Amino acid sequence: MDDVNKVPASAGAQWLLDGLANLRRAPFSFAFLGALYGALALVVGQAATVNVGLFMALEVLLVLLGPLLMGGFVFAARSVASGGPALPAHLLEGMHGGRTGRLLATLLPNVLALVVCVALLFVVVGMGPMAEIAQAVERAGAQAAPDPSVFEGLPVGRLLLWFLLVIAIGIVASFFTFVAIPEIMFRDTGALDAMRRSFRACMRNLPALLVFLVLTFIAIVVLYIGLSIVGLIVSAVAGQAAMQVVLQLLGSALIMPVLLSAIYFAWRQMLDGERPAVAMSSPTTGIEA
Repeated sequence: MDDVNKVPASAGAQWLLDGLANLRRAPFSFAFLGALYGALALVVGQAATVNVGLFMALEVLLVLLGPLLMGGFVFAARSVASGGPALPAHLLEGMHGGRTGRLLATLLPNVLALVVCVALLFVVVGMGPMAEIAQAVERAGAQAAPDPSVFEGLPVGRLLLWFLLVIAIGIVASFFTFVAIPEIMFRDTGALDAMRRSFRACMRNLPALLVFLVLTFIAIVVLYIGLSIVGLIVSAVAGQAAMQVVLQLLGSALIMPVLLSAIYFAWRQMLDGERPAVAMSSPTTGIEA
């Protein structure tokens, strides 16, 4: 289970192209799964206007459901890539076969990254400067036209350094989970071993991963420019609330299938996923390494 394939930098572009091609194979059914996820996120967001406590509870629930739903998306991606359909039932596949605990364990790198980032905020910026920044933001928010002098004397350099460290830590944390979910879904791999293999695959294929991340960022920016035009039309016809709903649903309908399909194809290339898969009814549980 230690084999990690070396792929060319151009593979990163191919993953994204394969993700787009996978959506075209089942445009309506696969996009519908993405829209379902968008609708779920929309409900959670709307809860903030009703009750803050309810919003926080639903937000935590959505975070916990995240790895399970991602497992369902990569399951649907494999089905579509094999010539099959993308079904709503596929989104529940992460909860079958004893995968739930292992998929939830993939949240650990993000949790640890968050703890480290918070600790670095106190170390790099400091408690006193943090309080000053909070007061400056509060004063600027109370002004119709914020006065730039409000932010004079603040440790902007240290804050920028912390922000750059957060980005670096977030990228490293993502290496542990990039292809860990398909590894768990289709190889019956323990969570710790799946995350270890994902990290090794990313480190060995940094050029391909960098190409993929840059092209994905560009594609998402272009997509949202197009969606903004659609949103303006919807807003003029049906109002601001309808625009927000349409943007959320369309964005998720297009991004989720393509992104999770790309991750599935990346797993197939880097972690030798072409080998025969284990039985989908495997009873293995836990987060064994």
